[in-house]
Amino acid sequence: MSDGLAGYQRRALRAQAHALHPVVQIGQEGLGATVLRAVEEALAAHELIKVRFVDHKDDRRALSADLADRCGAHLAGLVGHVAILYRPHADPQRRRVHLPVREGG
Repeated sequence: MSDGLAGYQRRALRAQAHALHPVVQIGQEGLGATVLRAVEEALAAHELIKVRFVDHKDDRRALSADLADRCGAHLAGLVGHVAILYRPHADPQRRRVHLPVREGG
């Protein structure tokens, strides 16, 4: 699900995530069950999160894409060793993050 956003939407999400602090860190264990559960919980609570790569920094592109796919989230971007993930809340009434939508084209 990491490729369902337009460029201007990814840019808007990165701008909204600028003030956020990473809520999950990926260390030696990599993408273990504990990390996946923590990311799932954080996405359910916040919709837009940052994940810091403390270890596996060379593989951060592949790991962040894999993490987004496993969690059903969009990869909004990678800034340094931090991945920005977005998954809208299942209930439209409870969504906090609103994506811009372009008219027309």
